Amino acid sequence: MPNIKLKENQSPAQACVIWMHGLGADASDMEGLAAQLPISKLPLRHVFLDAPIRPVTLNAGMRMRAWYDVVGFKITDREDKQGIVQSQTQILEVINSQLDAGFSPNQIVLAGFSQGGAMALYTALHCSLPLAGVISLSSYLPMASECKPVLRKDAPIFLGFGQFDPLILPEWTKKSEHWLATTGYKQVSLRQYPMEHAICGEEINDIASWLLIHLRGVEAI
Repeated sequence: MPNIKLKENQSPAQACVIWMHGLGADASDMEGLAAQLPISKLPLRHVFLDAPIRPVTLNAGMRMRAWYDVVGFKITDREDKQGIVQSQTQILEVINSQLDAGFSPNQIVLAGFSQGGAMALYTALHCSLPLAGVISLSSYLPMASECKPVLRKDAPIFLGFGQFDPLILPEWTKKSEHWLATTGYKQVSLRQYPMEHAICGEEINDIASWLLIHLRGVEAI
């Protein structure tokens, strides 16, 4: 299981958000995002994961925190199946740890940015538990051609991206949204922002609103 950090309110948590950071970053990136969410009325447990340290081919084999290897700039160069499946297994272990802590599946949201967003989306789609939803930021669905989703089709999914992103191209996110729609997912929110590979204030507010809508009425543990 990856290293994790926990943050929660003093009130009993109503839901749990499991966060995955982007390539070369660490859990502190997602801690900063979560700290800016204007949702004080919704008591949440935030779980921040650190990706394993591995060599990344695109960065001359430099070792860094990465959920999977990246070989080149094309989307097909980002389909390190072995690394993706290994990270999926680790994320599922974290989900199980939160179930053991008393949360039910419909209280758990998977969330991430860039490579972490890819893992959030991939892991959720391959999870038969009725998760509360998925937040995938500046990201895409890896190995879509092989994906046989088992996640419930009414699961809410938030896809946010920058319209000027040079790293995760906007068309990749749009193609992932199209794939989800044609596969039968009915609650996909696709949001575009005037930014590059980043997170902006408007997006943070939209994430908070999305969480409030989809977690409203869920009882605290």
